[in-house]
Amino acid sequence: MEPKIEPAITPELVSRHGLKPDEYRRILDLIGRAPTFTELGIFSAMWNEHCSYKSSRLHLKKLPTKAPWVIQGPGENAGVIDIGDGQACIFKMESHNHPSYIEPYQGAATGVGGILRDVFTMGARPIACLNLLRFGSIDHPKTRHLVSGVVAGIGGYGNSFGVPTVGGSTAFHASYDGNILVNAMAVGLARSNEIFYAAATGVGRPIVYLGSKTGRDGIHGATMASAEFDENSDEKRPTVQVGDPFSEKLLLEACLEIMAKGCVVAIQDMGAAGLTSSAVEMGAKGNLGVELDLDLVPCRESGMTAYEMMLSESQERMLMVLDPEKEEEAEAIFRKWGL
Repeated sequence: MEPKIEPAITPELVSRHGLKPDEYRRILDLIGRAPTFTELGIFSAMWNEHCSYKSSRLHLKKLPTKAPWVIQGPGENAGVIDIGDGQACIFKMESHNHPSYIEPYQGAATGVGGILRDVFTMGARPIACLNLLRFGSIDHPKTRHLVSGVVAGIGGYGNSFGVPTVGGSTAFHASYDGNILVNAMAVGLARSNEIFYAAATGVGRPIVYLGSKTGRDGIHGATMASAEFDENSDEKRPTVQVGDPFSEKLLLEACLEIMAKGCVVAIQDMGAAGLTSSAVEMGAKGNLGVELDLDLVPCRESGMTAYEMMLSESQERMLMVLDPEKEEEAEAIFRKWGL
């Protein structure tokens, strides 16, 4: 197969990746050269609002995050609170506003799937979901379509996965006519001394990709989620991921089993910006470099480029650092669960 020619890095291409001119200059200063097309995509994914909180970080820092009962505050896949008797409550809330406005069923469904994954990535079994929904005015032409799609997406994923929605809030107001709010929350339980973290440790340990195959869905999903909408918003539908709750149920059971067997050193789910963010976060938290062999990425579509593999947001995928002595045991467990 002929290798694909990478496009030239032009100001227009930089702008299409959601990067401002001053941000691009910072990239040039950081790496001392023009980025490749794949590197431009990686910077775009990691430097947008959805992944870096560059405009909201200032406000988020004002929230209280420390207390004697806080085992894990911001900076991990989910928060962890000590609830006594050796038990911990693990919880995560996330918005999936833009994806749900463009593609209400899959946008809401993958919002639920993502936070369930964040919770069991920490070693917890999810037990409950909640949500807060805000739609436009009742007589707006898009409202009925959005409500039915979002409600069906939340129910379709949560029910199939087997976790009940125990509470929520829904309201309508004209200020949401142009974009809705879909805030999903998941809660799980674990032993307080058996929490798993994303920080990779140990040089030369195997990094393993587990779960579903990588496709072309969700590429630039995080960048889209950080952009403003216009009349061409429907063209962005391919940037919304497609969820499979049945695969995620298998992923949950397999992950909890290999955690219980002591195979896992570090674990990170592939959410926004997929393979890029999971590898980068795992390495950064452990203050280590990460080497990925993209020829080994299991793809469900032919001819995928490095750019597409690094930025795909295909669902139900995990990245783990395994104990080298238990790699075969972990593989056997994942094969048992059909992953």
